[in-house]
Amino acid sequence: MNINWKEYYSGDFYDELINKNGNPRRPAKRLAEYLAGLGSEELHKRRQLAEATIQEMGVSFTVYTDEGNIDRAWPFDIIPRVIPAKEWNLIAEGLKQRLRALNLFINDIYHDQQIIHDGVLPAYLIEKSANFRRECVGVKPPHGVWAHICGSDLVRDSNGRMYVLEDNLRVPSGVSYMLENRAITKRILPEMFARGNILPVDDYPSRLFDTLAALSPRKVKQPEIVVLTPGIYNAAYFEHAFLAQRMGAELVEGSDLVVNDDDCVYMRTIRGLERVDVVYRRIDDMFMDPEAFRKDSMLGVPGLMRAWKRGNVALANAPGAGVADDKVIYAYVPKIIQYYLDEKPLIPNVETYLCDNDEQRGYVLDNLDKLVVKPANESGGYGMLVGPHSSKKEQAQFARLIAQNPRNYIAQPTLSLSTAPTLVNGGLPESRHLDLRPFILQGRELYVTTGGLTRVAMVKGSLVVNSSQGGGSKDTWIVDTEGR
Repeated sequence: MNINWKEYYSGDFYDELINKNGNPRRPAKRLAEYLAGLGSEELHKRRQLAEATIQEMGVSFTVYTDEGNIDRAWPFDIIPRVIPAKEWNLIAEGLKQRLRALNLFINDIYHDQQIIHDGVLPAYLIEKSANFRRECVGVKPPHGVWAHICGSDLVRDSNGRMYVLEDNLRVPSGVSYMLENRAITKRILPEMFARGNILPVDDYPSRLFDTLAALSPRKVKQPEIVVLTPGIYNAAYFEHAFLAQRMGAELVEGSDLVVNDDDCVYMRTIRGLERVDVVYRRIDDMFMDPEAFRKDSMLGVPGLMRAWKRGNVALANAPGAGVADDKVIYAYVPKIIQYYLDEKPLIPNVETYLCDNDEQRGYVLDNLDKLVVKPANESGGYGMLVGPHSSKKEQAQFARLIAQNPRNYIAQPTLSLSTAPTLVNGGLPESRHLDLRPFILQGRELYVTTGGLTRVAMVKGSLVVNSSQGGGSKDTWIVDTEGR
């Protein structure tokens, strides 16, 4: 069966590949023509090849259920998302601007709190923040950077404009899937990479290594970098192992590390103890050091905070960076950019209502059936109310939660997320909603991935793109249309 893009329907949503007239957008023209030439039967053969490749490569993620932890093959759609390089360059500058300002904010919060003294941010937001760590007050990390790795979620609305939906500054995940998506796509659509002007993504591991190495407290040629994982049962363990292997770093658990009386961190090896310079931690603040945080944690390293405060080891991301990974603080990011950089945001926020504001809370409670309500510090799509898809009972429950703790909730309009053609159920491509998570690195320099992890809702009409809740992903192509 041939693919006729004139028959493809995306409703009232902005589609990333096909415009309202059924014509491919300019950056996606070669891809759309190529897919149409393959036909649906060949496309499904390629899809089966992708599934076999995922099994062969062992690309998986863990879902937590009532029955236990389940390892699943990575859900992948073979039709890439396409963004022109000219647009992406502007987005990348906006992401750099955002992370630069957020790091200045975090540093200020743990030192002078000038932004609070100047009345830009209310003091109680920090006092009641679940991720403000008093243990970090006065610490000066290398280059004044706290969040070295950030994953900011972007969405495109029906107007075709990109917005930042949220920032992930604690332990952002997903970059390994971005890289594996590209590797899989190269296998199943090799012809496109020979002539498609698709910009590469495979420099991320080396960029990450350079960012981490620049944090080393010892000026040595080969700093010892380790990736600290909670272990094999963590949902992102595949990524921990993947990045350690790609960087040539050691993958360690808390029991592999020890802090000696000299307040330095050492790794246990068959040759004895070896000093560690940089810990890329994939473990939450509260579990990383039982001396400083949760005393019952079996995952962390006793004394790790001590070593960090003494400047004997670098931690990425630094503990306490999560103070900016808060959906209430997110609402203030445009003001934060203006305050620290004296610049207007290059990428806008999604309109956000703060439930601790009496007037805005009243509007939220009157419109729960129309809004998306989110807790301030949850991730993975958990704890949300999607108003148009919710029941009266769920709305009443959220009204009670908001009344009990208004500081903990924000609300946003239900967005008309953009769509892209997605291969489902053995038929022709159908439109599905998606978002995008690029990754930004900051050390001595700033770097943004060429594209990012496109997450796609595999269920028709669904706005939930998280893999933990049934979403999948696509390769993201940044295409240089000017270089043709």
